[in-house]
Amino acid sequence: MLDRLSFPQPYLSLILFTVWQFLSDGVSGASVVMGLVLAWMIPQLTRGFWPDPPFFARPWKLPPYLVLVLYDILVSSVSVARLILSGREPKPILVSYPLELTHPLAISMLASTISLTPGTVSADVSDDRTLLLIHALDAESDDEVINAIRTRYEARLKEMFQ
Repeated sequence: MLDRLSFPQPYLSLILFTVWQFLSDGVSGASVVMGLVLAWMIPQLTRGFWPDPPFFARPWKLPPYLVLVLYDILVSSVSVARLILSGREPKPILVSYPLELTHPLAISMLASTISLTPGTVSADVSDDRTLLLIHALDAESDDEVINAIRTRYEARLKEMFQ
């Protein structure tokens, strides 16, 4: 009985409730009740589509990570623009990045972060999830790319998930 009343996807429920409140015409008792009903009902109806619910060992580490990613997107955008406008030939490189992450969501977040950051694209994940193929627009060596990603992103994701 208690399982039926629970929120199977609490983060999704929180996001749904927040979005509903922003879309409502002001905060009222009716909009709060409707937001809570939707925040409970939608995850219940989509429960079968979520075979492995997201698990964050330390969810409070997510907001600083998102701020870091946004900052890196801005800085990288300027760097790529300067590279293009300077006329200097880039030094593109393909890197096979050895993953230390094991959680599928963490690997997906790392690949997405790399692809969102201008100048890098995650091209492929190996079938056994141990390697990530990355294309960097301008890098001196494989080690430079690997060390930057490992210390800047993967270490923080490991703290969140493991």
